[in-house]
Amino acid sequence: MAQLSTHPLNRAVLAAGLGFFVDAFDLFLFSIYRIPSLRELGLEGEVLRLEGERLLSLQMLGMMVGGILTGIIGDRKGRVTVLFGSIVLYSLANLANAVVSDVEAYAVIRFLAGVGLAGELGAGITLVSESMTTERRGYGTILVATMGAAGAVCAGLAGDLLPWRSAFAVAGVAGLLLLLFRMSSMETGMFKRIKAAERPRGSFRHLFAERRRTLRYLACIAMGVPIWYSVGLVITLSPEIATAHGVDGWKLTTAFILFQLGITAGDLGTGILSQVLRTRKRVIMGGMILAVLATAWFFQGMAAGAPLYTACFLMGLGCGYLSVFATTVAEHFGTNLRVLATATVTNFMRGSVTLLIPLHLWLESRFAMGTTAALLWTGALVWTVALTATLWLPETYGKDLDYVE
Repeated sequence: MAQLSTHPLNRAVLAAGLGFFVDAFDLFLFSIYRIPSLRELGLEGEVLRLEGERLLSLQMLGMMVGGILTGIIGDRKGRVTVLFGSIVLYSLANLANAVVSDVEAYAVIRFLAGVGLAGELGAGITLVSESMTTERRGYGTILVATMGAAGAVCAGLAGDLLPWRSAFAVAGVAGLLLLLFRMSSMETGMFKRIKAAERPRGSFRHLFAERRRTLRYLACIAMGVPIWYSVGLVITLSPEIATAHGVDGWKLTTAFILFQLGITAGDLGTGILSQVLRTRKRVIMGGMILAVLATAWFFQGMAAGAPLYTACFLMGLGCGYLSVFATTVAEHFGTNLRVLATATVTNFMRGSVTLLIPLHLWLESRFAMGTTAALLWTGALVWTVALTATLWLPETYGKDLDYVE
Protein backbone atom coordinates (compact mmCIF):
# COMPACT_ATOMS: atom_id res chain seq x y z
CA MET A 1 0.00 0.00 0.00
CA ALA A 2 1.37 3.41 -1.00
CA GLN A 3 2.27 5.65 1.94
CA LEU A 4 0.00 8.66 2.34
CA SER A 5 1.58 12.08 2.72
CA THR A 6 1.22 14.17 5.88
CA HIS A 7 2.94 17.29 4.55
CA PRO A 8 0.71 19.72 2.60
CA LEU A 9 3.57 20.91 0.36
CA ASN A 10 3.95 17.66 -1.57
CA ARG A 11 4.19 17.05 -5.34
CA ALA A 12 0.48 16.25 -5.70
CA VAL A 13 -0.54 19.51 -4.02
CA LEU A 14 1.89 21.57 -6.10
CA ALA A 15 0.80 19.90 -9.36
CA ALA A 16 -2.90 20.38 -8.57
CA GLY A 17 -2.47 23.86 -7.08
CA LEU A 18 -0.45 25.28 -9.95
CA GLY A 19 -2.94 23.74 -12.37
CA PHE A 20 -5.86 25.39 -10.58
CA PHE A 21 -3.91 28.68 -10.58
CA VAL A 22 -3.65 28.61 -14.39
CA ASP A 23 -7.23 27.28 -14.62
CA ALA A 24 -8.67 30.19 -12.61
CA PHE A 25 -6.46 32.72 -14.40
CA ASP A 26 -7.84 31.61 -17.76
CA LEU A 27 -11.40 31.07 -16.56
CA PHE A 28 -11.80 34.66 -15.44
CA LEU A 29 -9.94 36.28 -18.33
CA PHE A 30 -13.13 36.43 -20.37
CA SER A 31 -15.04 38.10 -17.52
CA ILE A 32 -12.26 40.70 -17.26
CA TYR A 33 -11.80 41.26 -20.99
CA ARG A 34 -15.42 40.76 -22.08
CA ILE A 35 -16.06 44.41 -22.88
CA PRO A 36 -12.71 45.48 -24.44
CA SER A 37 -12.34 42.30 -26.52
CA LEU A 38 -15.86 42.44 -27.94
CA ARG A 39 -15.53 46.16 -28.63
CA GLU A 40 -12.37 45.49 -30.63
CA LEU A 41 -14.39 42.93 -32.61
CA GLY A 42 -16.96 45.64 -33.45
CA LEU A 43 -19.74 45.22 -30.87
CA GLU A 44 -21.35 48.02 -28.85
CA GLY A 45 -24.32 48.70 -26.58
CA GLU A 46 -26.96 46.07 -25.89
CA VAL A 47 -25.53 43.73 -28.53
CA LEU A 48 -22.23 43.71 -26.65
CA ARG A 49 -23.96 42.74 -23.39
CA LEU A 50 -26.04 39.98 -24.98
CA GLU A 51 -23.11 38.54 -26.95
CA GLY A 52 -20.95 38.70 -23.83
CA GLU A 53 -23.51 36.70 -21.87
CA ARG A 54 -23.81 34.22 -24.75
CA LEU A 55 -20.05 33.63 -24.86
CA LEU A 56 -19.94 33.27 -21.08
CA SER A 57 -22.75 30.71 -21.30
CA LEU A 58 -20.88 28.77 -24.00
CA GLN A 59 -17.71 28.73 -21.90
CA MET A 60 -19.66 27.38 -18.95
CA LEU A 61 -21.49 24.88 -21.16
CA GLY A 62 -18.07 23.65 -22.27
CA MET A 63 -17.13 23.19 -18.62
CA MET A 64 -20.26 21.15 -17.99
CA VAL A 65 -19.53 18.90 -20.99
CA GLY A 66 -15.88 18.72 -19.97
CA GLY A 67 -16.83 17.86 -16.39
CA ILE A 68 -18.68 14.78 -17.62
CA LEU A 69 -15.89 13.69 -19.99
CA THR A 70 -13.03 14.26 -17.55
CA GLY A 71 -14.97 12.68 -14.69
CA ILE A 72 -15.53 9.48 -16.65
CA ILE A 73 -11.92 9.39 -17.87
CA GLY A 74 -10.54 10.22 -14.41
CA ASP A 75 -12.32 7.30 -12.74
CA ARG A 76 -11.65 4.84 -15.59
CA LYS A 77 -8.15 5.78 -16.77
CA GLY A 78 -6.72 7.71 -13.86
CA ARG A 79 -6.53 11.12 -12.22
CA VAL A 80 -3.18 12.01 -13.80
CA THR A 81 -4.50 11.26 -17.32
CA VAL A 82 -7.13 13.97 -16.87
CA LEU A 83 -4.59 16.48 -15.58
CA PHE A 84 -2.45 15.95 -18.69
CA GLY A 85 -5.27 16.09 -21.25
CA SER A 86 -7.09 19.06 -19.77
CA ILE A 87 -4.07 21.33 -19.64
CA VAL A 88 -3.13 20.61 -23.27
CA LEU A 89 -6.63 21.47 -24.52
CA TYR A 90 -7.14 24.73 -22.65
CA SER A 91 -3.57 25.90 -23.29
CA LEU A 92 -4.01 25.49 -27.05
CA ALA A 93 -7.44 27.15 -26.85
CA ASN A 94 -5.91 30.15 -25.08
CA LEU A 95 -3.26 30.55 -27.75
CA ALA A 96 -5.98 30.42 -30.42
CA ASN A 97 -7.99 33.00 -28.46
CA ALA A 98 -5.06 35.41 -28.67
CA VAL A 99 -5.43 35.63 -32.47
CA VAL A 100 -9.25 35.38 -32.83
CA SER A 101 -10.78 37.78 -35.38
CA ASP A 102 -14.58 37.29 -35.18
CA VAL A 103 -17.23 36.59 -32.56
CA GLU A 104 -18.24 33.12 -33.80
CA ALA A 105 -14.66 31.85 -33.67
CA TYR A 106 -14.39 33.46 -30.21
CA ALA A 107 -17.47 31.47 -29.11
CA VAL A 108 -16.08 28.13 -30.37
CA ILE A 109 -12.74 28.74 -28.66
CA ARG A 110 -14.34 29.66 -25.32
CA PHE A 111 -16.42 26.45 -25.49
CA LEU A 112 -13.29 24.34 -26.13
CA ALA A 113 -11.39 26.19 -23.40
CA GLY A 114 -14.26 25.39 -21.02
CA VAL A 115 -14.04 21.68 -21.89
CA GLY A 116 -10.32 21.73 -21.11
CA LEU A 117 -10.62 23.78 -17.91
CA ALA A 118 -13.21 21.36 -16.54
CA GLY A 119 -10.70 18.70 -15.53
CA GLU A 120 -8.42 20.73 -13.29
CA LEU A 121 -10.32 21.21 -10.05
CA GLY A 122 -12.11 17.86 -9.81
CA ALA A 123 -9.12 15.69 -10.69
CA GLY A 124 -6.74 17.89 -8.70
CA ILE A 125 -8.79 17.83 -5.49
CA THR A 126 -9.27 14.07 -5.86
CA LEU A 127 -5.54 13.49 -6.42
CA VAL A 128 -4.67 15.49 -3.30
CA SER A 129 -7.43 13.95 -1.15
CA GLU A 130 -6.33 10.40 -2.04
CA SER A 131 -2.63 11.19 -1.59
CA MET A 132 -2.82 12.53 1.98
CA THR A 133 -3.83 11.19 5.37
CA THR A 134 -7.39 11.68 6.66
CA GLU A 135 -6.25 14.16 9.31
CA ARG A 136 -4.11 16.28 6.98
CA ARG A 137 -5.83 16.24 3.58
CA GLY A 138 -7.82 19.37 4.42
CA TYR A 139 -4.60 21.39 4.52
CA GLY A 140 -3.63 20.10 1.08
CA THR A 141 -6.93 21.04 -0.50
CA ILE A 142 -6.77 24.47 1.20
CA LEU A 143 -3.53 25.19 -0.64
CA VAL A 144 -4.97 23.99 -3.97
CA ALA A 145 -8.05 26.22 -3.68
CA THR A 146 -6.02 29.19 -2.42
CA MET A 147 -3.59 28.94 -5.34
CA GLY A 148 -6.61 28.90 -7.66
CA ALA A 149 -7.99 32.03 -6.03
CA ALA A 150 -4.58 33.68 -6.45
CA GLY A 151 -4.78 32.86 -10.16
CA ALA A 152 -8.09 34.68 -10.34
CA VAL A 153 -6.55 37.72 -8.60
CA CYS A 154 -3.76 37.71 -11.19
CA ALA A 155 -6.41 37.68 -13.94
CA GLY A 156 -7.86 40.84 -12.44
CA LEU A 157 -4.41 42.46 -12.27
CA ALA A 158 -3.76 41.47 -15.87
CA GLY A 159 -6.84 43.46 -16.86
CA ASP A 160 -5.05 46.65 -15.82
CA LEU A 161 -1.65 45.68 -17.23
CA LEU A 162 -2.01 43.65 -20.44
CA PRO A 163 -3.97 43.94 -23.70
CA TRP A 164 -6.52 41.15 -23.95
CA ARG A 165 -4.74 39.21 -26.69
CA SER A 166 -1.47 39.25 -24.72
CA ALA A 167 -3.25 37.99 -21.59
CA PHE A 168 -4.70 34.96 -23.40
CA ALA A 169 -1.27 34.22 -24.92
CA VAL A 170 0.33 34.34 -21.46
CA ALA A 171 -2.29 31.90 -20.14
CA GLY A 172 -1.61 29.47 -22.98
CA VAL A 173 2.15 29.53 -22.53
CA ALA A 174 1.83 29.16 -18.74
CA GLY A 175 -0.31 26.04 -19.21
CA LEU A 176 2.21 24.40 -21.53
CA LEU A 177 5.03 25.17 -19.08
CA LEU A 178 3.02 23.57 -16.26
CA LEU A 179 2.63 20.45 -18.40
CA LEU A 180 6.39 19.93 -18.18
CA PHE A 181 6.21 20.01 -14.36
CA ARG A 182 3.45 17.41 -14.37
CA MET A 183 5.43 14.84 -16.33
CA SER A 184 6.57 13.20 -13.09
CA SER A 185 3.10 13.08 -11.45
CA MET A 186 2.15 9.68 -10.05
CA GLU A 187 -1.24 7.97 -9.80
CA THR A 188 -2.80 7.47 -6.35
CA GLY A 189 -2.70 4.12 -4.57
CA MET A 190 -6.47 4.16 -3.99
CA PHE A 191 -7.15 4.36 -7.74
CA LYS A 192 -4.64 1.59 -8.51
CA ARG A 193 -6.41 -0.73 -6.05
CA ILE A 194 -9.91 -0.22 -7.49
CA LYS A 195 -8.78 -0.91 -11.07
CA ALA A 196 -9.13 -4.62 -10.30
CA ALA A 197 -12.48 -4.20 -8.50
CA GLU A 198 -15.78 -5.39 -9.94
CA ARG A 199 -17.65 -2.15 -9.20
CA PRO A 200 -18.42 0.29 -12.08
CA ARG A 201 -15.94 3.17 -12.40
CA GLY A 202 -16.85 6.61 -13.75
CA SER A 203 -20.42 5.49 -14.46
CA PHE A 204 -23.23 8.05 -14.55
CA ARG A 205 -25.74 5.21 -14.31
CA HIS A 206 -24.14 4.04 -11.07
CA LEU A 207 -24.02 7.63 -9.78
CA PHE A 208 -27.82 7.82 -10.14
CA ALA A 209 -28.56 4.17 -9.33
CA GLU A 210 -29.47 4.81 -5.70
CA ARG A 211 -31.89 7.54 -4.53
CA ARG A 212 -29.84 8.69 -1.53
CA ARG A 213 -26.68 8.95 -3.66
CA THR A 214 -28.55 10.96 -6.30
CA LEU A 215 -29.88 13.42 -3.73
CA ARG A 216 -26.42 13.74 -2.19
CA TYR A 217 -25.00 14.56 -5.64
CA LEU A 218 -27.66 17.18 -6.45
CA ALA A 219 -27.28 18.75 -3.00
CA CYS A 220 -23.52 19.11 -3.55
CA ILE A 221 -24.16 20.99 -6.81
CA ALA A 222 -26.70 23.28 -5.14
CA MET A 223 -24.22 24.02 -2.34
CA GLY A 224 -21.72 25.49 -4.79
CA VAL A 225 -23.99 27.43 -7.17
CA PRO A 226 -24.00 30.68 -5.07
CA ILE A 227 -20.25 31.10 -5.65
CA TRP A 228 -20.86 31.40 -9.36
CA TYR A 229 -23.99 33.47 -8.94
CA SER A 230 -21.79 35.95 -7.09
CA VAL A 231 -18.83 36.12 -9.46
CA GLY A 232 -20.49 35.07 -12.72
CA LEU A 233 -23.49 37.39 -12.46
CA VAL A 234 -23.20 39.99 -9.70
CA ILE A 235 -19.52 40.91 -10.15
CA THR A 236 -19.38 40.34 -13.93
CA LEU A 237 -22.50 42.48 -14.50
CA SER A 238 -21.56 45.10 -11.90
CA PRO A 239 -20.76 47.72 -14.60
CA GLU A 240 -24.33 47.37 -15.91
CA ILE A 241 -25.70 47.53 -12.33
CA ALA A 242 -23.65 50.66 -11.62
CA THR A 243 -24.85 52.33 -14.82
CA ALA A 244 -28.48 51.50 -14.01
CA HIS A 245 -28.16 53.30 -10.66
CA GLY A 246 -26.12 56.24 -11.91
CA VAL A 247 -22.91 55.20 -10.14
CA ASP A 248 -20.02 56.87 -11.97
CA GLY A 249 -16.46 55.55 -12.27
CA TRP A 250 -17.20 51.93 -11.37
CA LYS A 251 -14.24 49.71 -12.27
CA LEU A 252 -14.89 46.03 -12.95
CA THR A 253 -11.24 45.13 -12.44
CA THR A 254 -11.23 46.69 -8.95
CA ALA A 255 -14.44 44.90 -7.96
CA PHE A 256 -13.16 41.62 -9.36
CA ILE A 257 -9.74 41.83 -7.70
CA LEU A 258 -11.32 42.64 -4.31
CA PHE A 259 -13.80 39.78 -4.70
CA GLN A 260 -11.01 37.35 -5.53
CA LEU A 261 -8.82 38.62 -2.70
CA GLY A 262 -11.80 37.90 -0.44
CA ILE A 263 -12.07 34.36 -1.84
CA THR A 264 -8.33 33.84 -1.33
CA ALA A 265 -8.58 34.92 2.30
CA GLY A 266 -11.77 32.90 2.69
CA ASP A 267 -10.21 29.74 1.27
CA LEU A 268 -7.40 29.97 3.78
CA GLY A 269 -9.63 30.97 6.68
CA THR A 270 -12.45 28.47 6.17
CA GLY A 271 -10.00 25.70 5.34
CA ILE A 272 -8.03 26.20 8.54
CA LEU A 273 -11.22 26.62 10.58
CA SER A 274 -12.60 23.35 9.22
CA GLN A 275 -9.44 21.57 10.37
CA VAL A 276 -9.29 23.26 13.77
CA LEU A 277 -13.04 22.95 14.50
CA ARG A 278 -13.17 19.49 12.85
CA THR A 279 -16.25 20.32 10.80
CA ARG A 280 -16.82 21.12 7.13
CA LYS A 281 -20.58 21.71 7.29
CA ARG A 282 -20.70 24.44 9.93
CA VAL A 283 -17.85 26.37 8.33
CA ILE A 284 -19.62 26.31 4.94
CA MET A 285 -22.81 27.58 6.57
CA GLY A 286 -20.91 30.46 8.19
CA GLY A 287 -19.38 31.47 4.86
CA MET A 288 -22.77 31.37 3.16
CA ILE A 289 -24.38 33.65 5.74
CA LEU A 290 -21.55 36.20 5.39
CA ALA A 291 -21.88 36.14 1.58
CA VAL A 292 -25.66 36.70 1.74
CA LEU A 293 -25.24 39.72 4.01
CA ALA A 294 -22.48 41.16 1.84
CA THR A 295 -24.56 40.70 -1.33
CA ALA A 296 -27.50 42.51 0.24
CA TRP A 297 -25.19 45.35 1.29
CA PHE A 298 -23.73 45.54 -2.23
CA PHE A 299 -27.15 45.97 -3.87
CA GLN A 300 -28.33 48.40 -1.19
CA GLY A 301 -25.23 50.54 -1.73
CA MET A 302 -25.60 50.55 -5.51
CA ALA A 303 -29.27 51.54 -5.20
CA ALA A 304 -28.18 54.46 -2.98
CA GLY A 305 -25.59 55.53 -5.55
CA ALA A 306 -22.59 54.49 -3.44
CA PRO A 307 -19.86 52.30 -5.06
CA LEU A 308 -19.36 49.65 -2.36
CA TYR A 309 -16.08 47.95 -3.22
CA THR A 310 -15.78 46.74 0.37
CA ALA A 311 -18.95 44.70 -0.14
CA CYS A 312 -17.23 42.97 -3.09
CA PHE A 313 -14.39 41.88 -0.80
CA LEU A 314 -16.80 40.62 1.88
CA MET A 315 -18.87 38.83 -0.75
CA GLY A 316 -15.71 37.03 -1.87
CA LEU A 317 -14.72 36.31 1.72
CA GLY A 318 -18.07 34.59 2.28
CA CYS A 319 -17.78 32.66 -1.00
CA GLY A 320 -14.34 31.54 0.16
CA TYR A 321 -15.91 28.32 1.40
CA LEU A 322 -14.80 27.01 -2.04
CA SER A 323 -11.85 25.04 -0.63
CA VAL A 324 -13.99 23.32 2.00
CA PHE A 325 -16.77 22.78 -0.54
CA ALA A 326 -14.46 21.02 -3.03
CA THR A 327 -13.00 18.85 -0.27
CA THR A 328 -16.47 17.96 0.99
CA VAL A 329 -17.62 16.86 -2.47
CA ALA A 330 -14.63 14.52 -2.81
CA GLU A 331 -15.36 13.11 0.65
CA HIS A 332 -18.99 12.36 -0.20
CA PHE A 333 -18.23 9.73 -2.88
CA GLY A 334 -16.31 6.47 -3.21
CA THR A 335 -13.05 6.04 -5.12
CA ASN A 336 -14.81 4.54 -8.16
CA LEU A 337 -16.98 7.67 -8.61
CA ARG A 338 -14.87 10.36 -6.95
CA VAL A 339 -13.47 12.18 -10.00
CA LEU A 340 -16.77 11.90 -11.87
CA ALA A 341 -18.67 13.35 -8.92
CA THR A 342 -16.12 16.03 -8.03
CA ALA A 343 -15.47 17.13 -11.63
CA THR A 344 -19.14 17.30 -12.59
CA VAL A 345 -20.27 18.94 -9.34
CA THR A 346 -17.62 21.68 -9.51
CA ASN A 347 -18.27 22.27 -13.20
CA PHE A 348 -22.06 22.03 -13.02
CA MET A 349 -22.02 24.64 -10.27
CA ARG A 350 -19.84 26.82 -12.51
CA GLY A 351 -22.02 26.00 -15.49
CA SER A 352 -25.13 26.98 -13.56
CA VAL A 353 -24.49 30.43 -15.04
CA THR A 354 -25.95 29.05 -18.30
CA LEU A 355 -29.26 28.69 -16.44
CA LEU A 356 -28.98 31.75 -14.20
CA ILE A 357 -28.41 34.14 -17.12
CA PRO A 358 -31.65 33.23 -18.97
CA LEU A 359 -33.46 33.12 -15.61
CA HIS A 360 -32.64 36.71 -14.71
CA LEU A 361 -33.31 37.83 -18.31
CA TRP A 362 -36.71 36.08 -18.19
CA LEU A 363 -37.53 37.80 -14.90
CA GLU A 364 -36.60 41.15 -16.43
CA SER A 365 -38.87 40.69 -19.44
CA ARG A 366 -41.73 38.73 -17.83
CA PHE A 367 -42.22 41.02 -14.83
CA ALA A 368 -40.84 44.26 -16.34
CA MET A 369 -38.20 44.58 -13.64
CA GLY A 370 -34.70 46.01 -13.89
CA THR A 371 -31.44 44.08 -13.87
CA THR A 372 -30.93 44.70 -10.14
CA ALA A 373 -34.34 43.37 -9.11
CA ALA A 374 -34.00 40.33 -11.39
CA LEU A 375 -30.58 39.51 -9.94
CA LEU A 376 -31.92 39.90 -6.40
CA TRP A 377 -34.76 37.43 -7.02
CA THR A 378 -32.34 35.04 -8.73
CA GLY A 379 -30.00 35.29 -5.75
CA ALA A 380 -32.82 34.67 -3.27
CA LEU A 381 -33.65 31.41 -5.05
CA VAL A 382 -30.01 30.31 -5.33
CA TRP A 383 -29.12 31.00 -1.71
CA THR A 384 -32.30 29.41 -0.31
CA VAL A 385 -31.67 26.16 -2.19
CA ALA A 386 -27.97 26.17 -1.25
CA LEU A 387 -28.58 26.69 2.46
CA THR A 388 -31.24 23.96 2.51
CA ALA A 389 -28.92 21.51 0.70
CA THR A 390 -26.04 22.23 3.10
CA LEU A 391 -28.25 21.63 6.13
CA TRP A 392 -29.38 18.28 4.69
CA LEU A 393 -25.94 16.92 3.76
CA PRO A 394 -24.07 14.92 6.44
CA GLU A 395 -20.76 15.97 7.97
CA THR A 396 -17.69 14.53 6.18
CA TYR A 397 -14.73 15.66 8.29
CA GLY A 398 -12.42 12.75 9.09
CA LYS A 399 -14.11 10.36 6.68
CA ASP A 400 -12.00 7.45 5.34
CA LEU A 401 -11.88 7.76 1.53
CA ASP A 402 -10.59 4.27 0.75
CA TYR A 403 -13.93 2.72 -0.24
CA VAL A 404 -16.08 2.13 -3.31
CA GLU A 405 -19.75 2.87 -3.98
